Amino acid sequence: MNGPAAARDASPFARTVLGDVPIAELGITYAHEHLVIDSPSRPVELVAEFDLADVHAMATELADAAALGLHTAVDAMPIDAGRNVLKLAELSRRSGVNIVAPTGFHHARYYGAAHWSERASEDELADLFVADIEEGVDERDYSGPIVRRTAHRAGVIKVAGSEGGPSPRDQRMLAAAASAQRRTGAPILTHAEHGTGALEQVRLLADLGVDPGRVAVSHVDKVVDRSYHRELLSTGAFGEYDQAFRWGAADNGTMTLLDWMIADGLGGNVLLGMDAARRRYYRAYGGEPGLRYLLGPFSTALEDHGIDADARRALFVDNPARFLAFDAPGRR
Repeated sequence: MNGPAAARDASPFARTVLGDVPIAELGITYAHEHLVIDSPSRPVELVAEFDLADVHAMATELADAAALGLHTAVDAMPIDAGRNVLKLAELSRRSGVNIVAPTGFHHARYYGAAHWSERASEDELADLFVADIEEGVDERDYSGPIVRRTAHRAGVIKVAGSEGGPSPRDQRMLAAAASAQRRTGAPILTHAEHGTGALEQVRLLADLGVDPGRVAVSHVDKVVDRSYHRELLSTGAFGEYDQAFRWGAADNGTMTLLDWMIADGLGGNVLLGMDAARRRYYRAYGGEPGLRYLLGPFSTALEDHGIDADARRALFVDNPARFLAFDAPGRR
């Protein structure tokens, strides 16, 4: 399934937990998932339903989506917040799905005021991100002073922004992410609280020397505002839409935004994911709609809605391949 541990040539590649893969081989990709949230961890202490530690259950879930064509998924739980790269690698082997692991940090609430990351400098954080990407993720996920690097490397830098724009803590994490991005060529995936503050994140990263085309801002389809999305995507950044299954009886805002962005010629800057971080969303845990939703009911709805095969291929294949591509060696 996967390529060798290093890119075979100078072509762009994505870095998965089992090795580097030419972007042409990524296939249908979900751009923001939570495949493992290990327990014990602070997120699970805060919300018991975040416990996604069962490899067998998630392998079943991934296989269900793979049967509909899923070939690659990006996990979005970063350092010491339930990340377990050994479990992600086992999931990839069992399911046949490429998995991209993250480095970086989430919001402070998932760590606590006494966490060591609150005392680390931007340079120290950037060095950790780079080591995850270039050497291998720590098997104990930086939960203590002993670091034992695995053979499984991170392929995306995940950081978070607060409602309305980056807080002082967010700015420090974004600066570390920018430094690591410039040094490694890895893409940056961000969290936008309630879908807001995306433009401020992209502008800050751009000011720090990051090409907006290397950035994807998640959850922005929570804000159904055509001008907001047009301005965001026009920067060259990607908007990651992951609310499609959450609208219930209301009009599907994700579908509305896709209509608008495709009509505005910006469909090439949209990614799709599910951000299904709770057991209730997974069929393997007795929930719904399951990871198969985007490739099942939602894909049918896209087609019925008049979003053609080329546009659907861009959303699921072409756009995520461009986003996940590391800069070719010698071009950084």
